[in-house]
Amino acid sequence: MSRDEGARDRILERIRAASREREPLPHPGTLPERMAAGDPAERFSEIFEQNGGETVRFETLESAWGWLEGFAEDFASMAPGEDVPERLLASLPVAAPHEAELGISMARGGAAETGTLLLDSREGRRGQILPPAHLVWVRRRDIHATLDRLLESVKGELPSALALHSGPSLSADIGQVTVRGVHGPARVIVAILP
Repeated sequence: MSRDEGARDRILERIRAASREREPLPHPGTLPERMAAGDPAERFSEIFEQNGGETVRFETLESAWGWLEGFAEDFASMAPGEDVPERLLASLPVAAPHEAELGISMARGGAAETGTLLLDSREGRRGQILPPAHLVWVRRRDIHATLDRLLESVKGELPSALALHSGPSLSADIGQVTVRGVHGPARVIVAILP
């Protein structure tokens, strides 16, 4: 037995010994069963915010429009996605994604179980990842309980690429110090439409 095999066996034996002392936990049930209860939009908001993102929900389109104008005052320019309706764009000058302060996109949907947005590559990936802040509109009816239900909802109409976003860009690779905005926007705001 080599020295490496002996070390591996000692480590595995310690894991087995520790496992023997633990009481077994009951199975929580399948994920769809657990996710079926409750409002998917509420659960999505809860998980997305735990992931470091922000959410805002609207009861009417008029309230969304009013909020957008006040929200946009903090930004000098935007990079809008191609699928965002004109009425859901801020009154800001349009800039190239690498120069814009705010990206604005329309999500294909969301998954409540993970707080994940599904974004379409046809929207323009650069506008989704280059601006330091990203506002994503999503319709309440497009938020599904589970990721598999979300993916099932877009089956048959897929673009060349889809992106799954579960919050702002976070990295802790170097020195285990968490840094926001290294590989994408440091701030992601999901606006849930009625």
